[in-house]
Amino acid sequence: MIDLTGKVALVTGGTGGIGSAICKRLAEAGARIVTTYRNRDKAVAWAAEQEFEPLLIACDVGSYEDCVRMREELEAKGLPVDIVVNNAGITRDATFKKITPEHWRQVISSDLDSVFNVSHQFVTQMTERGWGRVINIASVNGQKGCFGQTNYCAAKAGMHGFTMALALEVARKGVTVNTVSPGYIATDMVMAVREEVREQIIAQIPVGRLGRPDEIAGLVTFLSSDDAGFITGANLAANGGQHMH
Repeated sequence: MIDLTGKVALVTGGTGGIGSAICKRLAEAGARIVTTYRNRDKAVAWAAEQEFEPLLIACDVGSYEDCVRMREELEAKGLPVDIVVNNAGITRDATFKKITPEHWRQVISSDLDSVFNVSHQFVTQMTERGWGRVINIASVNGQKGCFGQTNYCAAKAGMHGFTMALALEVARKGVTVNTVSPGYIATDMVMAVREEVREQIIAQIPVGRLGRPDEIAGLVTFLSSDDAGFITGANLAANGGQHMH
């Protein structure tokens, strides 16, 4: 049984499908959950449905200044962050010919700049305390590429470059940094795709099904534990065998 009692876990984008499952599993392990949001009504409604009591903090993770404000708010509440899960992200899919500079910037800002913006607030304090976890949620498409996603694939591949470099810097200070790269997971967003398209996706997955959000959450929770202290700089694929590297 993983015990994270006394740990504070910050999950960006924690109100989404995978993020919500991660928050739930970390809370079950005893962690105090903090999650960012941009839509207050949606976040409040989500929090009311949970069996734990998350702390909601408004934050645009693509803005460094907003992330500084978030850190200051947490410090004022006496909540030092022990676990950072960089989960927030967006897509703006289009072929390279049709992609706009704005759609490029939006995805790089939300999916990659955010990893720096958030982590930069908390990693130094983790090293000073001698314990910490940074877990970056990337994607199978950052490993294998995907038609119409040059922006998203660039951001998700860049996340793991960040992971490896930071892992080297903090390895001797009790802090691990890892990437999790999910495949196609049965979130509301994926389930909203037309059934025939979904079936085509599943046909490419050797295990013959979509992943479950709780399977990603279980992996994140393990990486947050003391049992995972010898794992750092890794990119853990959870894609049902769709891409093997």
